[in-house]
Amino acid sequence: MTSEKENKTITKTAVIYCRVSSVKQSKQGHGLESQETRCRQYAELQGYEVEAVFPDDVSGGGDFMKRPGMVALLSYLKAQPDKNYVVIFDDLKRFARDTEFHFKLRRMFAERGAQVECLNFKFEDSPEGKFIETIIAAQGELERQQNGRQVSQKMQARMAKGYWVFRAPMGYKYEDTKEHGKLLVRDEPMASIITEAMEGYALGRFETQSEVKRYFESHPIFPKNQSGYVSQQRVVDIFIRPIYAGYIHHQDWKLNWIKAKHEPLVSLQTFDAIQKRRNGFAKAPMRKNINHDFPLRGFVLCGDCNKPYTACWSKGRLKKYAYYLCDTKNCVSYRKSIPRDKIENGFADIVRTLRPTDDLFALAKVMFKNAWDQRGEQAQALIHALKAETKLIEKQIEGLLNRVINTSSSTMIDAYETKIEGLEQQRRIMSEKLQNTAPRQGRFEDFIEHALNFLANPYKLWASEQFNHKRTVLRLAFSDRIIYHREKGYRTPKMSLPFKVLSGFETGEIEMVGPVGLEPTTRPL
Repeated sequence: MTSEKENKTITKTAVIYCRVSSVKQSKQGHGLESQETRCRQYAELQGYEVEAVFPDDVSGGGDFMKRPGMVALLSYLKAQPDKNYVVIFDDLKRFARDTEFHFKLRRMFAERGAQVECLNFKFEDSPEGKFIETIIAAQGELERQQNGRQVSQKMQARMAKGYWVFRAPMGYKYEDTKEHGKLLVRDEPMASIITEAMEGYALGRFETQSEVKRYFESHPIFPKNQSGYVSQQRVVDIFIRPIYAGYIHHQDWKLNWIKAKHEPLVSLQTFDAIQKRRNGFAKAPMRKNINHDFPLRGFVLCGDCNKPYTACWSKGRLKKYAYYLCDTKNCVSYRKSIPRDKIENGFADIVRTLRPTDDLFALAKVMFKNAWDQRGEQAQALIHALKAETKLIEKQIEGLLNRVINTSSSTMIDAYETKIEGLEQQRRIMSEKLQNTAPRQGRFEDFIEHALNFLANPYKLWASEQFNHKRTVLRLAFSDRIIYHREKGYRTPKMSLPFKVLSGFETGEIEMVGPVGLEPTTRPL
């Protein structure tokens, strides 16, 4: 038998649980450290030996099984069923701030033979003690819900003013400003990568979302999964977020297309074009990696059936050989291979012919300058037209709103609201067009430099090692796909307008308008 004196000398083993509601609190103010200090002082006064400490820096709401520290504590107790621990909390609110969670956690500690003690509350098994415990737990839950509601209301109010309040989307970061407080700003170079991807898809430079995916994967800084790839869902998530077009949208809070304070990465027109491309038609994704070896795959058509050539690598005895071939059944050229060099060298010769002479290029530059000057005059006329169109849209919206007020049919109300939302989107696009209509202030050479460089020598871009540069030449230099016959070679390609005009001047098919103009003269020459 153990004597009463021996019982008094037995030391109980304790563990400490500390919690703050955010990582920031754990790093600032020493919240976890101060809780642990008070709990250790309590354990020393009670004669307990502290064996372990389990910290958490997550919110008190929600499922406690999602708290890493609490999960570790319960697992620790379960792994040592023969020992009876005392679990010490600094404050009852650190224990739980949800009534159901509170008593569920109490049962789990009891199942593990653990005794719960709190510095500011004494647990009792009496009816009165349980009643008081329930009241305090409910009060903690009420405070948590009230705090959550207050935070939510503040977040909604700030978003309604045009400020994003959640984690910064990829391509943005938060920056403290005097005028706006925390404001989203461009996070380079990620912002430019996303802009190029979205604009490239909207304009057709990237034919499929799979091409965009591979474009992202080509940038080392773009985040990838464990396999080293970018998921297709990541591309979709970027494409459908209005935040990149400079608008706030939160369906649950009924915040619809609020003009944001931050700088957009793309225009609303570009964003709208992306949605139309995504919802209008779907293209089969291109095969992985092979396109970089065959930049003309899908662009050059078979001269016998006018279907796009495919491409492949063929394994020989000593090395691999690259071929283009027609894969259309019933075509006379079906599966007849053409060496890659034969097709691509011939195409390179075509691109070389697009380079204008120095005199012709100087003429083109003058033409661009004249067009630039005319742009300023046309801008005012376009602004008046856009304002008139905007007023018409607003009138249509007003008429539909009156119909909504005067109808009791839920079906008609839904139809009117859908129509109004479509008109609202048109009005937003009109507003953006008005802002972007006037030409930017600056030197003509600064804005047109890249276009002139390409126009002066498109072959330089084609000769680049970058796959995207080669695809850019296909989009900008030609108005349609080109045809190649395996015996006769290339047919005359259809060039885009700038190169077509320059070619016409060079061959004499197009002549400059004389000083008198196109109309018959009314005076002697």
